[in-house]
Amino acid sequence: MIYWDIFLANFVANLLGYGGGPATIPLLEYEVVDRYGWFSTQEFSEMVALGNGLPGPIATKLAAYIGYDQGGILGAFIGVFASVAPSLLLMIALLGVLMKYKQSPRVKRLTKIVRPTIAVLLGVMTYDFFFHSYENAGLGHTIILGVGAFLCLERWRISPVYVVAGALVYGAIFLA
Repeated sequence: MIYWDIFLANFVANLLGYGGGPATIPLLEYEVVDRYGWFSTQEFSEMVALGNGLPGPIATKLAAYIGYDQGGILGAFIGVFASVAPSLLLMIALLGVLMKYKQSPRVKRLTKIVRPTIAVLLGVMTYDFFFHSYENAGLGHTIILGVGAFLCLERWRISPVYVVAGALVYGAIFLA
């Protein structure tokens, strides 16, 4: 039964996540944190942080980790397959229709409506991550990590991989 749940969690999130990997993150969070209770919000935010520091699409990395954590190697394979299956099926089924109507005003309008929705979902998820970080680590550590990450990424243009690694080291030293 766990393999079916792994499949459903990843399939549903990726089926409804129009806009790619970042759009699926809030939906996947709902599935694995709220619906199935496999992870806490804090654990999920750490998964996202680590996933963003590694090369490749975020959705498949999260699916592989969730599947492996819940169902071992077979669970990882099922999770990755479920995360790419919606795109694969829809590409096969709708490619001809999409090419025919890609310049349609309705399709363009739909895209303009969906983009702000994705931005709001990511904003809500960011707020939840910040709030849970504040609850678990305290305001001081949250501000230090947030401001430090912002400066490293935006001012000094340090690679996100090193910023995530630095945050992990900081957490291991000061939050253990």
